[in-house]
Amino acid sequence: MKKRIAVLTGAGVSAESGLGTYRDNGGLWDNYDPMEVASIEGWYRDRAKVLDFYNMQRRHLREARPNGAHLAIAGLEKDYIVDVITQNVDNLHERAGSTHVVHLHGEVTKVRPENSCNEEDGFSEKSVFDIGYDEVRLGDKAPNGVQLRPHIVFFGEAVPKMEQAMDLVSKADVVLIVGTSLSVYPAAGLYRYASSDARIFIIDPAEVPLFDRRIVHIRKVATEGMKDFAGML
Repeated sequence: MKKRIAVLTGAGVSAESGLGTYRDNGGLWDNYDPMEVASIEGWYRDRAKVLDFYNMQRRHLREARPNGAHLAIAGLEKDYIVDVITQNVDNLHERAGSTHVVHLHGEVTKVRPENSCNEEDGFSEKSVFDIGYDEVRLGDKAPNGVQLRPHIVFFGEAVPKMEQAMDLVSKADVVLIVGTSLSVYPAAGLYRYASSDARIFIIDPAEVPLFDRRIVHIRKVATEGMKDFAGML
């Protein structure tokens, strides 16, 4: 029976594809106030500004390509059952060939009516649909006549797929963390749900807080670190 690997990924895994990180020096939050363009309060205050921000994200994603780390993660499926749990809103894991990807923070290529996928409807994604790299403007309506919004988990909103992610981590024989400094909660605490006999690896060039003695820290960028990880499996 194949062993299971849960792969937790952050912005660092897509940085080598040319997509900007958020919190690093020179990252997106150096140039944009996240409370203005990525919070639920910002959405209600200025929907046009938020839509423009995610239109820009889609334009950048259209030009990006999966890098060696995305491809290496997808390649693990040859020998393992692989669950990718990502904080990223891009589609590079899917484009690299990963077949089971859980997007904790949503997907930038998808939209939904602003009154759906919430507590009232049990976070149902029935009204979510893919627009690829198209733009969305103020006044663009869903079939129900309501303004379209990005299918993104804004700051100030619940992360509805956290329980699914916890379950996948708890079942894993190996937990691999790639491209995140474990500073964004609640995702940063996911590895704590690993079983007591699971092996845990983290690939990130930065100093990261290691709260578990089992963690093997590979201090390299994602593409290089994945090569080291493959040799340690």
